[in-house]
Amino acid sequence: MSGKEILVDTNIILYLLEGSDTLVEILQGKDIYLSFITELELIGYKGNSIRREEQIAALLSDCSIISMNNLIKEKYVEIRKRHHLKLADTVIAATAIAFDMPIITADKQFGTVNGLKLITYQHNIRPADLS
Repeated sequence: MSGKEILVDTNIILYLLEGSDTLVEILQGKDIYLSFITELELIGYKGNSIRREEQIAALLSDCSIISMNNLIKEKYVEIRKRHHLKLADTVIAATAIAFDMPIITADKQFGTVNGLKLITYQHNIRPADLS
């Protein structure tokens, strides 16, 4: 890994699709990775319009999707036993830890998970503040 990699949570993708210039700037030059669970959440949302599905497909084509593997399963079990996260959030946190990758999210619950390299996105923070 080059050190430019970042795991992106589902809510960050949704903010990107809504046109967040701040997130575009934050993620500029980064290799964007998603958990397979994020991919499923995005493509399986029942409220997606055809236009939104096309936007999601285009965005996903620019990202690397990380599939489930045994190391993620092991980290999942550890995290799930210690924390009260939803299944999807636990898989995403386990993926970040297994791949030793920072994760960007707007979900504050990830802050309870030890071992995460966490970047918490807030609408009122400028990209320079996250460096």
